Amino acid sequence: MNNPIGGNVHKVLCGGALGLYHMAYREWGDPQNPRVLVCVHGLTRNSLDFERLAQSLSTHYRVIAPDVVGRGESDWLIDPMGYNTFTYAADVITLVAKLGVEQVDWLGTSMGGLIGMMLAGQPKSPIRRMILNDVGPTLSLEALKRIVGYVGEPYEFADVAAARRYVRLIFTPFALPTESDWDALIDSTLKPTASGGMRFNYDRHINKPLQQALLGQDINLWPIYDRIQCPTLLIRGGLSDLLSVETAAEMCRRGPKATLKVVENVGHAPMFMSADQIALVRDFLELA
Repeated sequence: MNNPIGGNVHKVLCGGALGLYHMAYREWGDPQNPRVLVCVHGLTRNSLDFERLAQSLSTHYRVIAPDVVGRGESDWLIDPMGYNTFTYAADVITLVAKLGVEQVDWLGTSMGGLIGMMLAGQPKSPIRRMILNDVGPTLSLEALKRIVGYVGEPYEFADVAAARRYVRLIFTPFALPTESDWDALIDSTLKPTASGGMRFNYDRHINKPLQQALLGQDINLWPIYDRIQCPTLLIRGGLSDLLSVETAAEMCRRGPKATLKVVENVGHAPMFMSADQIALVRDFLELA
């Protein structure tokens, strides 16, 4: 089994009335394995976030991690208002159809968890088991403003060292334990520019729909969550400012009655780069 660093990169044609585009995705493990784990990243992140997790699980799973449109190796949308969870959910269904499987397990970080909730709450959902990483039906408005606030501004850096320092600053809540962890994350976050500088590895306009949606009230997705029936693991960063203790507790009482695991001394969100965090995923999936 060939698992190169970064997995094997493929593309799938997605889109509809607003245009067609390619979504890139990475694959680890045996492409004939019927056990598929789909891992979907957060707002400004990309598929490389799951490199270590995928390498660890690839003997048991065919691990698939898309670059949600506008990120990583995927195309950018002509109309930035298409950067929304409805587009993303439709794209993932297209991806699952290409994979040729009836069911998948799901790990979604932040935005990836919202996409997962949207799909898992639908009749005929392909999601068999789901892991929600530091996200829930109620999202803190202040945390959303913080996250949206650093999207696209600044975006390009003439000074490579300054770019790397800035990435580490805005992602301080990840609380990565080693310098090699930070180097790997920063390398996947930035792309070189033609002028010799660096830019973020996403379309700077991915935040346009969110900017319009933040109208002064917290987001409430409880009606969607309450429809979910698949076994669900909720992972919360102990210092998270996006998913509150109260919301996490309520998620254990309602809907799929999620099992809660807390990663201490980490904010939004755990990144599954360390053995203890990977073990949370492994233990939940191997119960199946």
